[in-house]
Amino acid sequence: MSATLTWQPVLTLERPALSQTLDPSDVAQAARGDARAFKRLYEENVDRVHALARRMVGHDHASELTQDVFVRAWQKLHTFRGEARFSTWLHRLAVNLILSKRASFATQRARFIGDDEVLDRIETRRNGREHAIDFEGAIEKLPDGARMIFLLHDVEGYRHEEIAGMLGVTTGTTKAQLHRARMLLRGHLGPRGE
Repeated sequence: MSATLTWQPVLTLERPALSQTLDPSDVAQAARGDARAFKRLYEENVDRVHALARRMVGHDHASELTQDVFVRAWQKLHTFRGEARFSTWLHRLAVNLILSKRASFATQRARFIGDDEVLDRIETRRNGREHAIDFEGAIEKLPDGARMIFLLHDVEGYRHEEIAGMLGVTTGTTKAQLHRARMLLRGHLGPRGE
């Protein structure tokens, strides 16, 4: 694509989500290099992409990955064929990019902490009879593999076969990791003080 992006995307999570005001021609205009049309696409989808990134890799890298997704979308927009909604195409692009970046984050984290230590740090029961549920916090405490499978399957709705293909593992592995994630979450979120 010969056009360059002339505006700087800014992640704004404070504004309310936009309704489905996206003009279908925005995609075509953006593919032809119209930065204003791409800006509208960005504003319509940024919160969803950021939430996906935050769930998949945590708060520390979510903003950076969100920006990377939209840079990649700008570069690859000419490949959008219109067979699905733009948001569906963007979501798939985001998942693929986040999965590819996740490997490098895992390598960096492995230098500082081993996988077994992560399991030891997961709080399974709190003292007292509190019934507060911190689902996002519980998900963030899952080991990387289990968290990724849980998010892709239970949150994003991918089938085991699709996840296995994305991650380059067997469906048996995805099913085992999903079971592991659910058990760890059950332990963390279950009744307290019993």
